[in-house]
Amino acid sequence: MNKPRVLFLCNANSARSLMGEALLRHMAAERFDAFSAGTEPDRPHELTLAVLQQQGIATDGLVSKSLDEFAGQHFDTVIVLCDKAQQACRDWEGSHTEHLYWDIRDPRLVDRENAYEQVLQEIRRRLSLWLELNERESASQ
Repeated sequence: MNKPRVLFLCNANSARSLMGEALLRHMAAERFDAFSAGTEPDRPHELTLAVLQQQGIATDGLVSKSLDEFAGQHFDTVIVLCDKAQQACRDWEGSHTEHLYWDIRDPRLVDRENAYEQVLQEIRRRLSLWLELNERESASQ
C-alpha cells in the first residue's frame, strides 16, 4: 500500500517548508512520504539546516525545489506555510485531497536570534497535532 503523500509549500523553500519536510520524515516516515517546494525557490538557508541538525533531524537530500516540479502530481495533503504560496497554490496544476494553511512567519524576516528555532518548534507543534488527528481518523475507519 502506498503511503499518503504530503507537500509542504512556502515561497522560497529555504526554511519553513524544508523544516516541515524534514520534521515529517523524522516524526512519521513510516506513515507518510514528505516533500517540499517553493513558489520562488531559493536554496536551503544555512540556519535552517543548522537548527534541524541541532535537533537531531536528518537534512540529507534537503534541496529547494520549485512547485512546478510537482505539476500534474497528486498529494493527499498540501500544507501551505505562507500567504504568498497560498495565492500561488490556486493556479497550481497538481491535485490534493486535503489543503491546510498554516501562516507561519518567515524566520528570515524576524530580527531575533532564535527565530529559526521558534519556527521549527511551531511547525513541530502543529505537525504533532495533525499527526494525532490523522491517527485517530485512521483508527476510527
